[in-house]
Amino acid sequence: MYKTIDLKESPRHLENRIREYWNKHDMVQKSIDIREGMPRFIFYEGPPTANGKPGIHHIMARTLKDVICRYKTMNGFQVKRKAGWDTHGLPVEIEVEKMLGLKDKRGIEEYGIEKFCQKCRESVFSYEKLWREMTELMGYWIDLDHPYVTLHNSYIESVWWILHNFFSRNLIYKAYKIVPYCPSCGTPLSSHEVAQGYKDIEDPSIYVKFKATDEENTYYLAWTTTPWTLISNVALAVHPEETYLKVEYQGQNLILAKARLQVLDEETKIISEMQGRELEGRCYQPLFNFVSVDKPAWYICLGDYVTMSEGTGIVHTAPAFGQDDYSLALKYDLPFVQPVDSEGKFTEAVTPWAHQFVKDADKDIIRHLKERGNLLKREQIKHSYPFCWRCKSPLIYYARESWYIKTTAYKEQLIENNRKIIWYPPFVGEKRFGDWLENNVDWALSRDRFWGTPLNIWICEKCGKLRSLGSIEELRKEGKMTSGKDVPEDLDLHRPYIDEVVLTCSCGNKMYRTPEVIDCWFDSGSMPFAQWHYPFENYENFEPELFPADIISEGIDQTRGWFYSMLAISTLLKGVSSYKSCLVNELILDKNGRKMSKSHGNAVDPIELMQNYGADAIRWYLLEVSPPWVPTRFDVDGVKEILGKFIGTLKNVYSFFATYANIDGFVAINYPYNWEREVEIDRWIVSRLHSLIIAVRHYFESYDFTKAVRAIQSFVIDELSNWYVRRSRRRFWASAFDQDKIDAYRTLYQVLVETAKLIAPFAPYLAEELFLNLEAGESVHLELYPEANKTYIDTKLEKKMQTVIDIVSLGRAARNECQIKVRQPLNEMFVPTKVKDDLADMIDLVKEEVNIRNITFVSEQDGFVHYELKPDFKLLGPKYGKKVQIINALLLQTPAENVLQAFNTTGSYTLEIEGETIHLLPEEISVTIIPREGYVFANAKDLFVALDTTLTEELLNEGYARELINKIQFTRKEMNLDIMDNIIVKLVVPEAIAKAIQVHKNYILTETLGKELVFLEKPMANMQCLDINGNKIHLGIEKAV
Repeated sequence: MYKTIDLKESPRHLENRIREYWNKHDMVQKSIDIREGMPRFIFYEGPPTANGKPGIHHIMARTLKDVICRYKTMNGFQVKRKAGWDTHGLPVEIEVEKMLGLKDKRGIEEYGIEKFCQKCRESVFSYEKLWREMTELMGYWIDLDHPYVTLHNSYIESVWWILHNFFSRNLIYKAYKIVPYCPSCGTPLSSHEVAQGYKDIEDPSIYVKFKATDEENTYYLAWTTTPWTLISNVALAVHPEETYLKVEYQGQNLILAKARLQVLDEETKIISEMQGRELEGRCYQPLFNFVSVDKPAWYICLGDYVTMSEGTGIVHTAPAFGQDDYSLALKYDLPFVQPVDSEGKFTEAVTPWAHQFVKDADKDIIRHLKERGNLLKREQIKHSYPFCWRCKSPLIYYARESWYIKTTAYKEQLIENNRKIIWYPPFVGEKRFGDWLENNVDWALSRDRFWGTPLNIWICEKCGKLRSLGSIEELRKEGKMTSGKDVPEDLDLHRPYIDEVVLTCSCGNKMYRTPEVIDCWFDSGSMPFAQWHYPFENYENFEPELFPADIISEGIDQTRGWFYSMLAISTLLKGVSSYKSCLVNELILDKNGRKMSKSHGNAVDPIELMQNYGADAIRWYLLEVSPPWVPTRFDVDGVKEILGKFIGTLKNVYSFFATYANIDGFVAINYPYNWEREVEIDRWIVSRLHSLIIAVRHYFESYDFTKAVRAIQSFVIDELSNWYVRRSRRRFWASAFDQDKIDAYRTLYQVLVETAKLIAPFAPYLAEELFLNLEAGESVHLELYPEANKTYIDTKLEKKMQTVIDIVSLGRAARNECQIKVRQPLNEMFVPTKVKDDLADMIDLVKEEVNIRNITFVSEQDGFVHYELKPDFKLLGPKYGKKVQIINALLLQTPAENVLQAFNTTGSYTLEIEGETIHLLPEEISVTIIPREGYVFANAKDLFVALDTTLTEELLNEGYARELINKIQFTRKEMNLDIMDNIIVKLVVPEAIAKAIQVHKNYILTETLGKELVFLEKPMANMQCLDINGNKIHLGIEKAV
């Protein structure tokens, strides 16, 4: 007996049952063990931070990864799936700062580094239970019990080994550079971190006059969008090869680039013209003198970076706050004016604005310039400005010492390795990531923070010598605690404990660790090695069993984060990328296209969603609604639709099979599992199944899951349920258990088994439920993915049946158009002659489906229908240019049937234009059908049907009978009668209806398993009042004894 399925069971309960089954049988581990000795498919899990709640976007990312791993497992690969947690860095510190009410680094130091880091350690798993619950609910099979964790000493040791390798090869250095700096977090950021935080904002755009010292009433006109940096101005830069003008403007002489003269709003008088190099060395009066300088300043310098695309062609120079400015200062030995502290505030020296955040001081500085006559004009400019990717504060570019990795030394290799990565979609790797690598800068490694992997470099207090350690063993051998004791074996490698380890320099003096921690992206990017504690463990089997990954998959926001750090570290360490391919998913938006957030009130709780609708429906919806690399508009109504249309349909098909199989005692195991069939509709569904398998496997190769699930969904709903099962019902209902009935059962059983396998990667719970209920094996997830057998693919049969389905669909659409139910017979339907061969042996089937007495074939020559052909100018324009008009003119002169005939026979229509042969394709021509008056038409492209809607008395009577059958069948279902129960039908009907029922009495009883049909004069108490085509009747049913 096949298990009956409760169609009303909630998805939550069904999935709980299946999950319990998986856990009881340790199915996750079994799916790995069963592939022991098979080829490996290496998968890397990107580590999330568990100090924040999971969101719907995590469901999307994890669905993609789970689909890949399940599919590869079902293709015979062994796929190990190790979970991971990212536990260091600013994201963690910021949350703890909020929790403790701390505002800045000084507050942390006052609170105590040890206590603060302990709070960070505790906080990183605040929501681990929620993450685990989400992961388990969604059916994401991954090892959560043995994850890699970036705060573990073993992980840090591997990271140290990598850094030590880089240090030993002179790839790590310390330098004074202009770095993007977050005043709020008190630390510099790397270029890939900066790339994640740009926002479009408005800033002041001001034109400032610097008074020349060698000429009366003459000013150099410069432009800036950072007024606060004017406090540190020490020079002006001009382009040596550009032409500059001195012009009279509003009673003053202004000097600016000739190419930028348009910035002046009024008429000017040109006084003189000069080359930029002629201005070198000329002096001007400083705007501010809060900070004294120890070198010559406030003169004109030459810089070939000065552009003519914006501003005035004269660039204000503050070496402390710009890379070009800093380089110019080195060239000209300019003084370095740095009146900004580590919190991004002016120091005491800048008396009017001391302790004020620099960008907040812009308005007051502009007002000051205006009052002193140095402001020509002020505007507002909208531009992209970098913000901290975690705390969302604006960054400033700030001169400071930091540790760097020489990634630029490997720029070409990074670019070459990226070319070898297969990106899905390709444009992410080629453009977004590839273009960014072209502008690679050295990796700003160090962070002036507390909770992170400590930078493993010690500096001699006396001679300044540097030393790096690459293992815990080396640390214990070479180091001592400040107390003089040996380094404990279980020493926590975090701050402040690691800061207590002192080395001895070759000069005899003490070496102390540099106080910085490293960029947390270096942590996560080291996971291919550190997750296996490489090279301290797994050294022998690392390649190719554990490295590199065959695929990684994360969100588009990781392009310049995890994707980059993974590529950079492995390229510098191993010379190759740590991943061969990368699947990228885009953002998830709400149904109106807005970003989801709590502040917008449009965020959704993924756990609550799964409890309400089940994981399968959500997974399927996210894949079906749009490709992963396109922003997904999430609408819960779409999830409900998947639950009803797809999942509900598939469960109904299984329920149909199980119900009748149990009645007849059909047991599939007693019959051969093969695809040889005699009956045409069986051969058709078998052919369609094998064609579907080929298509789905093809889509999997390019990770186009959207096309895969849409193909499966269409097969289940349109072909398996709406056509095969519906057209085969009478075979299952037949009383005789003959070969035809057995073949129907075998066919439906085998198609259901293979469908369960097809959907297993996408909808793991439903697939398992079907597979177990069909008694097909221990678990669908231990099976091999379906393989197509082309022997059973009959393309001619598929085409023929599709024509039938299309004609039937159009016939029903025409009925809808004129609002005549399918149960109401019609006399005649007209269809194109070209489908005559396809319909030849299926005429009766089409008649039955559309409920038509006669089908007539017509062609354009009959004058019944006319086609109008027009070129698709959007497609043909770029292809043929001006010749499109000639093509249009020729089409107007050509009989439409000639063109359509050519499309059907050769796939194109050929034209000769000005000696050129042009092949027009069907998709390049728009086909419009001009219908005949008095008929109801429906068409798709060049296929049409036309209905004669005249209703005779005979047709009306049959319509009443069919309508009554429908009411009786529905009532049977409502009464929960067994499928094989016989009934007695009692009716109170108008005389006209009674006549129709008498004519079709035997038909009605046969269709409804009726034993007797009784007419009453008056309705009984338990009878229903119903409407049959506008006529009121009363219906009563009772079970026949």
